[in-house]
Parts: sequence; structure tokens; C-alpha cells
Amino acid sequence: MKVESKELPVEIMELQMGPSHPATHGTIKFNLKLEGEKVLDCDVEVGYLHRGFDKSCEQVTWTQVIPYTDRLNYASPLINNVGYALAVEKLIGVETPPRCQFIRVIASELSRIYDHLTCCGMSASELGAITVGFYMIEAREMIARIVEALTGARLTVTYARIGGVKHDLTPDFAEQIARTFKTIRKLLNDCDHLLSRNRIFIDRMSNVGVISQETALSYSLTGPILRATGVNYDVRKAFPYLVYDQLDFEVPLGSKGDNYDRFVCRIQEIEQSMRIVEQALEKLPVGPVWIDDPRFVLPEKEKVYNSIEGLMHHFKIIMEGIHVPPGETYFAVEGGNGELGFYIVSDGGGKPYRIRVRPPCFIAMGAFHEMIKGYMVADIVPTFGMVNMIGGECDR
Repeated sequence: MKVESKELPVEIMELQMGPSHPATHGTIKFNLKLEGEKVLDCDVEVGYLHRGFDKSCEQVTWTQVIPYTDRLNYASPLINNVGYALAVEKLIGVETPPRCQFIRVIASELSRIYDHLTCCGMSASELGAITVGFYMIEAREMIARIVEALTGARLTVTYARIGGVKHDLTPDFAEQIARTFKTIRKLLNDCDHLLSRNRIFIDRMSNVGVISQETALSYSLTGPILRATGVNYDVRKAFPYLVYDQLDFEVPLGSKGDNYDRFVCRIQEIEQSMRIVEQALEKLPVGPVWIDDPRFVLPEKEKVYNSIEGLMHHFKIIMEGIHVPPGETYFAVEGGNGELGFYIVSDGGGKPYRIRVRPPCFIAMGAFHEMIKGYMVADIVPTFGMVNMIGGECDR
């Protein structure tokens, strides 16, 4: 007896994933359309943190904006500080002393290491490789201690200043770096042994979340996500700032544009950042760490406490704010997740007339549906982890 086969009816299921899902940390929600466990479409809602970064900055003085920048990508606050300070200095038309520029590079690269360790450690942990997560958190803690010794804070550091940095490096900074980097390299080597031949990790990451060069460029993606497709774009190389053009480092690239390439690019960038810090410390010149211009730099405490001129100078800068010449500018730096840019407008007053930040996380989430379409529900977690979404940057 011949039995005729009939195709089973296909039912499209709509499912909301997040924001209470443990892997969608923050306010992210994925509105999924599924065929079984296959993702047909994904509408991403980044949600609201109700912080209003751009408008909050327009209510305070130029210097008081710096603590707000800490809270953009809070995994790499030093890069945010430096990027904003460079944008304001570009509008003013000043250049900081060489020692300050080297210190800013060192601080930025330490922040990049911290950012990548957080991203890769948590992503590995979400796939079950919790030992790798512990190793990378251990390495991250060592960086946090160096940052704390340098700035006085672990997370919201507020270290950069318009015209310089808050203070010079600590006396034993180079020794701390040497000890820490030796341990971090050992920990990363252990992580490599745990993951590079791990069948589960490779299968969960390889050929998943693939995005082409053309699609990545059409969405204006930058950072490790773009470089994982093979596009060699790094702001530090394309538009050198500070002293990056005096340092020797490579830009790690992928080829397939999948989650595994993104993971490897970030891990390799950690090594490159350590190389940059080591070179910067070797070449670190002596000299001041801020510009010699009383219009933009606070007087020393001794002058404030012991002279009426110093007190008046301090009072005017604090209460009125520095006066940035009228105009507008855009300045970009290489953040942990890509091009971090600040567009600022000044009307000549003590407060910014307009500030707009280009957050790489926010732009990457706009392309997330392209990365996950056609894959399984379980693939959302590693793909989202490799985007490294930071809520503070996504908040509009």
C-alpha cells in the first residue's frame, strides 16, 4: 500500500527574548519570529536607561562633562575621557605636551585590555567555559588595580582633563605593568589551551553570526566586528592621533566575519595593546602633563590656598567654565568596540551648546538582525556576546 507524504504545516511563532533573560543583560529585547528554533527575523529594541547623555552634557560646564563620558562604555572609561578631551582641544586649537600624549595612550590601551577581557571572558562563560571566564576576570582585576592606583577609581575614573590629565603616573607604574602583563600573558595562554581545541566552543562560535564585508560596511560597523570580516580599518592607523604613529603595532583581522573571528580578533588585540603600553613606557619623555594656559587649566592648590589671584582663577573656571571658541568639530578615537566619535558645538560660552556621541555599540545593534537571521535561538547568545553591547553607549 502506497502512503502519500504530506508536508507538515509551518507555523511562525513570535517570541520576545529579554530584557529579563540572563544573557540579554540590560534593557535589550529581541522580538523574534521563529520557525521551530530557526530565527526568521529579529527586531531589536535597545530600550531606555533614561540618562540622556547628550542633553545632560549641555547643562554643565565643559569640564563637568568628563564624569558623564565615564558612563558611556563603562568597561573602557579612559578611552571615553580621552576622546572627549581631544575633541574639545581640537576646537580650542591646542595640543597637549608629549608626556601627556604618551600617558593618554597608555591609559587608553589599558582600558581596551579591560574591555576585551570583560567581553571575551563573559562570552566564554555564557557558552559553558566558566573556567576561562574566571581566568579573564582575574586578568581584568589586575588591570583594574593598576587603573585604581593611577586614577583613584576603578570604574568611573574621570582621569583626563581638557588640556592634560589629572596627574602624572605613579612612581612604580612601569614595574606594576611588567608584573601584570607577565601574568596576563600566562592566563591568556591557559585560555588558548582551553578553547582553541575545544569542540563545543568551536562549534558554537564558528560559522555562526556571519556577516559579509559589504553588509558590515553598509551598516557603518567598525571595530572588531568589521575587522573580523577582513576590513582593515582602525582609527589609530587610519587617522592617527596622540602618538600612535610613533608606535609599532598590528591590526588583527579575520576572514569569515563570524563569532569565532570576532573572539580571536579581540584576544589578539589584547596582546597588541600590551605591546603599545610597553613601547610607550620605553619612549615616555619627561615634562609636564598639562598645557601651560591659565584659561583652560586649574591653578595648583598651593596658589589657590595662598593667593587671592589663584583663588579667583580657580573660582572662575569652576563656576563659569572654560570658554571654548565658537565653532563645531568632530573627533574620533578607536574605542573598545570601534569608532567612538564626539561631535561638539560651542557658542563661545562656558557650556557646550551641543554634544552628540557616535557610540559603536548602538550602531552594531542596528545590524544585529543581519547577524542572527537564519540561525538558531541558541546562537543569539554567543552572537550578542561578541557584539559586546554596553547599555551606557546604547542609551539615546
